[in-house]
Amino acid sequence: MPQPQQDIKTHARYVPPFHFVLAVLLVANFVHAARRLLPFSAESLYPMSLATALLLMFWYIRAFPTTVQDRVIRLEEKLRLDRLAPELSVGFDAFTPKQWTALRFANDAELPGLAREVLSGKLTKPADIKQAIQHWRPDHLRA
Repeated sequence: MPQPQQDIKTHARYVPPFHFVLAVLLVANFVHAARRLLPFSAESLYPMSLATALLLMFWYIRAFPTTVQDRVIRLEEKLRLDRLAPELSVGFDAFTPKQWTALRFANDAELPGLAREVLSGKLTKPADIKQAIQHWRPDHLRA
């Protein structure tokens, strides 16, 4: 099955049942538990602690794999920069994680030039890096 076209406007990935349905349900549960916290008692503390635990689980269930994927992206981009512009790979540790995750969308021809601009301080924000990309390299495997 062919992947849909991807660009700066369509690269974000949302899973509606997770990002919208589950998030809203957990926030609503937390608000409900907070409203019932007073008068303070063991019966009111338990639902509040459970609602808090569920929100923390929701956050970390997303944060942990995304952090691991960012590490993999960092490795991929370091190897790609080593191959395309070995002279720039020396400064690779100067990139922030958000910068190299933005650079992953640049095709091989554009990557060295954009990396130079990031290292020189001309491009600093991930949104600016993504907007500077002329030929988008899609990433359909993002978690």
